[in-house]
Amino acid sequence: METAEIRRRWLAFFEKNGHTVVPSAPLIHDDPNLLFVNAGMVPFKPYFLGQETPQWARATSVQKCVRTGDIEEVGKTSRHGTFFQMNGNFSFGDYFKKDAIRLAWELLTSSQDEGGYGLDPDRLWATVYEDDDEAERLWAEYTAIPLERIVRRGKADNYWHMGVPGPGGPCSEIFYDRGPDYGQEGGPAVDEDRYMEIWNLVFMQYELSAVRSKVDFDVAGPLPAENVDTGMGLERIASILQGVDNLYEIDEVYPVLEKAAELTGKTYGATSGHAASESNPDDVRLRVVADHIRSSLMLIGDGVTPGNEGRGYVLRRMLRRAVRSMRLLGFDDPALPLLLPVSMERMKQSYPELESGFDRISQIAYAEEEAFRRTLAAGTTILDTAVARTKQTGGSTLAGDQAFQLHDTYGFPIDLTLEMAEEQGLSVDREGFTRLMQEQRDRAKADAKAKKSGHANTEVWKELRAAGETDFRAWQELTTEAKVLGLVVDGQRVEEIEPGQRGQVILDRTPFYAESGGQIADEGIITADGVHLKVMDVQRPVKGLIAHTVEVVHGPLRSGVPVLAEVDPEWRLSACQAHSGTHVVHAALRQVLGPSALQSGSYNKPGYLRLDFAWGQALSAATRSEIEEVANLAVRKDLPVSAAWMPLAQARELGALALFGETYGEDVRVVEIGGEWSRELCGGTHVGHSSQVGALTVTGESSVGSGVRRLEAFVGMDALRYLARERAIVAELSGIVGGQPGELTERVGAMVTRLKEAERELERSRKEAVLAAAGSLSEQAKDVGGVRFVGHDAGGEAAADDVRAMVLDARQRLGDGAPSVVAVTGGAKGRPVVVIATNQAARDRGIKAGELVRIAAQTLGGGGGGKDDIAQGGGQDLSKTGEAINAVEWRVGELVG
Repeated sequence: METAEIRRRWLAFFEKNGHTVVPSAPLIHDDPNLLFVNAGMVPFKPYFLGQETPQWARATSVQKCVRTGDIEEVGKTSRHGTFFQMNGNFSFGDYFKKDAIRLAWELLTSSQDEGGYGLDPDRLWATVYEDDDEAERLWAEYTAIPLERIVRRGKADNYWHMGVPGPGGPCSEIFYDRGPDYGQEGGPAVDEDRYMEIWNLVFMQYELSAVRSKVDFDVAGPLPAENVDTGMGLERIASILQGVDNLYEIDEVYPVLEKAAELTGKTYGATSGHAASESNPDDVRLRVVADHIRSSLMLIGDGVTPGNEGRGYVLRRMLRRAVRSMRLLGFDDPALPLLLPVSMERMKQSYPELESGFDRISQIAYAEEEAFRRTLAAGTTILDTAVARTKQTGGSTLAGDQAFQLHDTYGFPIDLTLEMAEEQGLSVDREGFTRLMQEQRDRAKADAKAKKSGHANTEVWKELRAAGETDFRAWQELTTEAKVLGLVVDGQRVEEIEPGQRGQVILDRTPFYAESGGQIADEGIITADGVHLKVMDVQRPVKGLIAHTVEVVHGPLRSGVPVLAEVDPEWRLSACQAHSGTHVVHAALRQVLGPSALQSGSYNKPGYLRLDFAWGQALSAATRSEIEEVANLAVRKDLPVSAAWMPLAQARELGALALFGETYGEDVRVVEIGGEWSRELCGGTHVGHSSQVGALTVTGESSVGSGVRRLEAFVGMDALRYLARERAIVAELSGIVGGQPGELTERVGAMVTRLKEAERELERSRKEAVLAAAGSLSEQAKDVGGVRFVGHDAGGEAAADDVRAMVLDARQRLGDGAPSVVAVTGGAKGRPVVVIATNQAARDRGIKAGELVRIAAQTLGGGGGGKDDIAQGGGQDLSKTGEAINAVEWRVGELVG
């Protein structure tokens, strides 16, 4: 039975039993505690927490999930995968233990002809929480599982909670016995590889007041309603129904593994046993490839792009692990163009949007592989050198600063450094690396303003939210009478805020736009009798609640008083121009480049916009101009701009584009410009007609990651001011070169050519002068204990290459008849440099250039090194070049004295 059919049967079964089918949420979810959706219940958390009223009494879904906590175990066990699909059925105060158990048993054991999965009842086991007599009784009463296969287990295995205060309760897990080939007999408590968990039924019935660990928590009392949250791993049940050993061999994953084996010349499974612990290392690598390729496909499909932080780093790590695994298997050519399409072909049965968006997905993935291949070429050489040096000194640990340099300078991931060092028998000073990373982050954040720091304490916002949602009127009004519902300062609720204080104000209604969807918040004022507040920022600390960050100019302001909230109309107009301009540029971009150039992020503020989009290469000047022209033509046409609410399914049928990374509810707001010309899901504020955007000028285009480009533009008066500045610059330059604006390019080009020729002539003259000076250096040699020593300061104009040329020339002129040492300093660009050379006779007497240059560089306030015959160093203090030469001379005398 194919995975897509297993998925279809799940949804059909529960729909037949009164459940509403809820589509999978994107992998990126608006939960500040999660990088990705990691469980089927995540989209339903607000219902279980009592923050929102559920729309249905019963629901079912097949939710896309990603977990990366066990990424190192991928391929080594039959259970660990990064991307997986969780079949779930949920009851919100409707049915409870009896029906959850009954429905699970019916679906699992009904024949396949009847729409079930047809599992052998004699292979199924159930576990219950150690004190849950009711669950044990229900399993015995409503299923054919005998009591000896109903196992009681403790909190670590059979009690569920979210790790924080909130709902929780006992659970029952269903296990399938895969037989003696997979491990020991004795049930789940003995071997969870042989006895595979396929379904967990959570009976959410208690409110937990304090959660100290998985097994240490306090129960405050029962929940207002008893709920059911279940999860069945789709990949796990597929491995059973398809008769394969693990999730990497099911129909949605194995074709990639098979293709990878073909490309690398490996025979999968040839020397591995049934149990994952008996796997050949090559089989583990093939599984890593198959798992990570599919996970990357799904993540990019949901709008994640490779990067160095957060979600982007997780994606980058998986793509690079897959590529590196292929290289370790012997395949050095680009692998993703051969593997990613295979995964898409299998996954499109359940997720058809992957096929329609594959141009965008593949561009991002292939660009990341190409970037990683360049990183590998540079980083591997440096890592190998560092490893060799560590081994030469008898060390077993690669220094943290070397790992940090690889990460910071060459983009070499620390995980890859750990893996490659381990392959060569070394560990890595991870603590040292982490310390340097933290120091770098601290420096980067030193001058940053903690804009949203006041929203750190979520409990105070939940308390305020309990009183009701903020009535959001930003789409209709600029001025609103409102009432102060609450005041917060430094994360704590207060009764009043004084003049000079900054805090957050919660109103029962607001005309202020709260930052979201790439649009920054409105600015304006809040006033009352004797009160004047300047609104600095507007955010949504929790869903449904809007917090206004204010500075009190006159006051104090007390909770409960009526106020007038007023948005700055000029600010709002410019913000509307920028947001509508973003939609216009996006539509123009897709018209010029094609539908795969899909927006992956945006930011707009009054007069300015930027738009990130999927594209694998830089845009030419001509293409940028064409995009700008198409956008301005749309502005000139005065296209109507409208917004309408509709069900998400209807919006998709209309072809409305969604911004990746945003989470949408069942009803969405669709903004149209000129009908079909631009149609996007959007919660922002907009102009009434495209002509109100005003002038639009593209100011820049750049790369922001693998396969992602960024366009920047000004709109309205800001665009006109930008063009006026450009015109003034052109006029000024035309006056300087003595020509008309149309002649500027030709005249400036000619001037640059002449300047370069003059610079080359000066450089040639300077080098001739340096070599002329070098000719007399050998004549300055003095005797130091039988060693001919030349010490010379070439001055502040001598660059490192000049100094090196002088040293080598002087050493050659001195010859090999007697021991010779040449030490020359220079100081181009205000930074001292020192180069020292020795001949063979000097080295025979124990005089080494590398040792001498370290002494000189230390005097200069820096460092250096090199070989015994020639070495180079540098420093910070240009005034100490003479002292550095003297220190070298003294050390030479000491060595031969």
